[in-house]
Formats: sequence, structure tokens, C-alpha cells
Amino acid sequence: MTAELRAAGCVFAEEEARLLLDAAAPGELAALVRRRALGEPLEQVVGWAEFCGLRIAVEPGVFVPRRRTEFLVHRAAALAAPGAVVADLCCGTGALGLALHTLLRRAGRPAAALHAADIDPAAVRCARRNLAPAGGEVHQGDLYAALPGALRGRIGVLLANVPYVPTSQIALLPPEAREHEPHAALDGGEDGLDVLRRVAAGAAEWLAPGGHLLVETTKRQLPAAEAALAAAGLRPHHTTSDEATALTATTP
Repeated sequence: MTAELRAAGCVFAEEEARLLLDAAAPGELAALVRRRALGEPLEQVVGWAEFCGLRIAVEPGVFVPRRRTEFLVHRAAALAAPGAVVADLCCGTGALGLALHTLLRRAGRPAAALHAADIDPAAVRCARRNLAPAGGEVHQGDLYAALPGALRGRIGVLLANVPYVPTSQIALLPPEAREHEPHAALDGGEDGLDVLRRVAAGAAEWLAPGGHLLVETTKRQLPAAEAALAAAGLRPHHTTSDEATALTATTP
């Protein structure tokens, strides 16, 4: 098993072999190893990903939460007011919303409500698995159109891990991403900021006074992303880690 994974290019073959062995039902191990050797993301094969210390269910064909995005969640936790309504747009598995909800609860500042939304039915199904135990609601639709109207003007923290890879660079992504994750979850348009601009344009209407929108972007895209947020009437601010840039925009 380990040799097959190593031959397929899995750098951490021994560790992956242990995870596959733990995940396999009787008689299923060979099939799981084959799926991984053919390039399917490990998280989709074993059915879960670790994110902010949580085990997040991941189904085939759903965007896999990246560990670098934990930085965005911790920034959101630092900004959230007690009793804030939390919403997670482009939610995928719902990892960001669930992680933020959990961090706030553990800090004694629980969210008043947790909502998530995605346009992809597979993502919505997966997110419901993850958020239901926390009492979160998941909605299907295009960005704000998916959210209940009653949330308009009430969201304290809006997480939006929008796609931000420029269309011309999709072909440069690792095969496990471009072949096994939804194209819509990766492709951000010509400069990678198409969806971010749409989220920015509607944010002021949905955020509570003093509410925060948080998105992830690259350092190269930062000036244009900040300009888009400012043009939407928000006050942008960014924080950078070694691997990610968290862009925060606050309502007046």
C-alpha cells in the first residue's frame, strides 16, 4: 500500500497509508488506495479534513478546506462581538462557519445564529452534515440570494472564502484540485476577483452596523481587492501570515 502511494507521488505516503487504513471498512482498503493513487484528494477519500482542530466531513466533489484558511477564522474570532450572527458564504463543507462558531462558544462569546450558503448542491449537502449538530442552517443559492431576508442588516461576521484563482491559472493548479474539486469553487475570473467584487457590492446591505466581512486573497491581488471593498462603502484592512492574507472590511 505504501509503495503504491509513493509511486503515485504521495510525499507523505506512510502517513496517508495509516489514514486510509483507519478509514477503510472491511474489504474497502484497496479501493481507497486506488482512488488516492489516481489523484483524488486524500480528504475526499477518507471522508474528512482537519480544520481548526475539528474533523470536518468532506464528500467527493466538494472543495477541501485548506489549513491556511484557519488564519481567516482566527481573525474573525478576534473581531466578533458577543452574540454576533455568523454567516458563511461560498461555504463548501461549512468548515469556516463551524470553526468560528466553535471558537466563539469556547471563548464564552457564542454566536446568536449560524448560517451558511453555497450554490453547489453537493456542498450544501455536505455542509448540512457538518453544521446540523451545531444548530447551523445551510441554504442553497447564489451568494446573498440564498440567505433568509430576515438576516439583512443583522450579520455581525460574514465569512466568504470566495474563489480567487485567475481563470488563466486554473490549469496550473495541482491535478487533485482542478480535477476533483468544483471549478466554480476555484475560478475567480480574469483577475481572480469577480466573486469578491459581487460579495463586496452586497455586504453593506447585509452586515449589521460595525459588522465585518472577511475574505482570503493573495498579496498580489490585495490592492485591487481593497479598492473593491472601499468602493462598496466598506473600510478595508488586511493582515498577513506566512501563507495567507486575511482581508477584513467593516461597515461604518
